[in-house]
Amino acid sequence: MAYRNKIALVYLLGYALDLVNMFAAAIAYPQISLELHASVTQLAWIGNAYMLGLTLIILPSVWLATVFGEKRLIMASLLLFSLASWCVAQSGSIEALMGWRLLQGLAGGLLIPVGQAMVYRHFPVRERARLTSVILLVALLVPALSPVLGGWVVESWSWRWVFYANLPLAVLALLLAALWLEAEPRPTSRPTLNYWSVATGALNMARLLKSPLLRVGMLTYLFIPGVFIGTQLVSILYLHQLGLSPAQTGALMLPWALASALGICLSRYQFNRVGPKPLLLLGMTAQAVGIGLLTQIDGSSSWLPIALYGLMGFGGSLCSSTAQNTAFIDVSAQHMGHASALWNINRQLSFLLGPALMMALLGALTLITSTPHAYALCFAIGCALTLVPLIPVLRLDTSRVLALLAP
Repeated sequence: MAYRNKIALVYLLGYALDLVNMFAAAIAYPQISLELHASVTQLAWIGNAYMLGLTLIILPSVWLATVFGEKRLIMASLLLFSLASWCVAQSGSIEALMGWRLLQGLAGGLLIPVGQAMVYRHFPVRERARLTSVILLVALLVPALSPVLGGWVVESWSWRWVFYANLPLAVLALLLAALWLEAEPRPTSRPTLNYWSVATGALNMARLLKSPLLRVGMLTYLFIPGVFIGTQLVSILYLHQLGLSPAQTGALMLPWALASALGICLSRYQFNRVGPKPLLLLGMTAQAVGIGLLTQIDGSSSWLPIALYGLMGFGGSLCSSTAQNTAFIDVSAQHMGHASALWNINRQLSFLLGPALMMALLGALTLITSTPHAYALCFAIGCALTLVPLIPVLRLDTSRVLALLAP
């Protein structure tokens, strides 16, 4: 197996661990609430503490990788993640569980930016579309399957086994990292971590935003996935009011997943041929139309919600895949660590701000207008937010991008 494929496999295992812990843990909340006497607010912090850890560690990840080396850092992260997972499963109180979840997030948060920088550095530009499609297929399959598997684990054993189940995957990734990854030589001079070095690192990341390709990729990813996640939360409430059962609403993620796979494949096979502009325009249009027509669903229609979720899945995943391909095209190898950290900060902001904004909008609109109008306005705003990256995308120089993609 080629060395770059070995790096990619270790990274994908770490990425899958991160996704499992974001999506599977929620299925255990009812049992955790009963056993540890946790309030709704405390249950929310099971996820928030993990997300906080993921976000806080991104900025110092570049410094840590420079000091300890990427291989050593990834192995230490996997070891710490395994320990934290064991401690989460052993928690005897909700406060202890939240604390260990924070540590789990801090450990897991290093796997994504450091691993992503390594893998993109070793793949030539023309082969990154294929790499990104595989990454996003993992991002598609794990959230779709982990709640189902997590529910089976909870029903068969207990909520604690949702976290014990992390250990085999983490240990496998640790062993492969130890066997496959090449250790970098230790730096002759160790950089210091102080206010100045943190400011310098932040400035280096900000300088990368001079690249229009990175800017467009980040802006697209900030709005498209985040707006969809927020819109989905609002649509769950809307469909419930129309009389759809939780099973019927949840089943709509199947056409979403199938259409998402189609969008990812289209980006993979057409990105090097046509460049990002037509793919991003098509994706934004599809998601915007899907969101804008959600109010046309009524209790009697069965095909329309399937079609609209399919449009949102196709458009959103086409944009996400293309944006990630676009972002790193002209980033040099020595700046890939900072670019990866910047990308992942942006990714976390998308996942946090999109749902918060859409739910806050719905809450505010229901106070000033009738409920049907509140939903209609909320979906209209979601449609408009999907189109925010439109002008920067139209300004992309396709000929320059295709020249950079040339072998």
